[in-house]
Amino acid sequence: MNEFDVVIVGAGPGGYVCAIRAAQLGKKVAIVEKQFLGGICLNWGCIPTKTLLSNAALAHTLRERSKEFGISFDNLTLDYSAAVKRSRTVSDRLVKGVGFLMKKNNIAVFMGTAKLKTRDTMEVKDAAGKTETLKAKDIVIATGSNFASLPNIPVDGKQVITFWEAIVQESLPKSVLVIGAGAMGVEFATVWNSYGSQVTLVEMLPRIVPLEDEEISTELTRSFKKRGMQIFTGSRVSSVKPGKGKVTVIVDAPDGQKTVEVEQVLIATGFRPNTEDLGLKEAGVTLTERSFIQVDDFSATNVPGIWAIGDVTGKLLLAHVASSMGIICAEKMAGLDPEPFDINLIPRATYCEPQVGSFGMSEAQAKEKGYTVKTGRFNFQANGKALGLGNYSGFVKVIVDAKYGEILGAAMIGESVSELLPEFTLARRNELTIEDIAHNVHAHPTLSEAIQEAAEDALGRSIQQ
Repeated sequence: MNEFDVVIVGAGPGGYVCAIRAAQLGKKVAIVEKQFLGGICLNWGCIPTKTLLSNAALAHTLRERSKEFGISFDNLTLDYSAAVKRSRTVSDRLVKGVGFLMKKNNIAVFMGTAKLKTRDTMEVKDAAGKTETLKAKDIVIATGSNFASLPNIPVDGKQVITFWEAIVQESLPKSVLVIGAGAMGVEFATVWNSYGSQVTLVEMLPRIVPLEDEEISTELTRSFKKRGMQIFTGSRVSSVKPGKGKVTVIVDAPDGQKTVEVEQVLIATGFRPNTEDLGLKEAGVTLTERSFIQVDDFSATNVPGIWAIGDVTGKLLLAHVASSMGIICAEKMAGLDPEPFDINLIPRATYCEPQVGSFGMSEAQAKEKGYTVKTGRFNFQANGKALGLGNYSGFVKVIVDAKYGEILGAAMIGESVSELLPEFTLARRNELTIEDIAHNVHAHPTLSEAIQEAAEDALGRSIQQ
């Protein structure tokens, strides 16, 4: 039997970060991984998609805006397969880096599937069927999530696909219908549209990116339609029929039934937790109705010594959430006194074009909670850096408690807005007010000036608009 202080199941951005922090704190640590170090994020999600999006931005500029920048050429050729291969190279490099970090921190790595046998013991079976038993005082479940299928739409991996196939296929679909307009849906829509594919988005809820501030959804819809995308909101896909060289999709839209023929369909309707076959119920761990693991603000489950972090908890299915929870969990296990996980401090970013960034409450959510709200807004159209970059759609919006000037949330859409989020979350964490943001001097010309201008607008003293 292999004995450790901590055993972590899952080597994604939650698991491997938790493992490193626990090792730094003097724990003897092991990590169990079923498929690959780095998890979905490094191998199939965050990193390869952002690499594809980087290629897509250049492709869109060359296809649609080259004359604006004084660039001319004959017979432009865009090799989509090269973009996919580059994304795999970037992913592989980071995965190797995780392996190096495991060795550097003396973390034992077991490749295989894990199952709890008792509260402090688990069995690990490798691909060859060999089993090993691991015992630990603390066990952390960090197994992530997987795509949620639709019962009426079978996936064949060719004409009807999920993100698993989409991220590695080297052929560019001439036309594609994306079911689901959350983060995954709008990011793939951006990639394919940038290379010239005809893209149709179908969203069941009344607007795309439905978890964001309503003004963000409106602006992104406008931008996507300007790029030639077809969008159906408040709509359901009732039928998907693959045929020779095409897929016929029936969409039940508010104004009647529509028939759309495309080369490929992507199902991007969300994720479900990887909590099956882990022995959690047998160990007495409490799950929600949707099979997420219930944890407190330090990632402890109802069973002492068993913890859970990341997507399996259903807090927010984001890589940086998993990493943050992993550090808090490791420190709590080591007897330190970390700050509890606070979902209101978590930045959220969607890397479509234009990018979407937010944190905290939307305007509607703040009003629902009883706050007297005032907002400040600044359009990138009046920002010198955005104009110089040639990408000036979108805005920064800040949501403020009118009584005390407390920053309740922010919603942004535009060029590189994901990079602007830390100023807001740092301000909120340190209980700064909107006055403090307004008084903070921002370099000129930068996109970050839009934050200062939005703060000034919330205070009724906007300078540049």
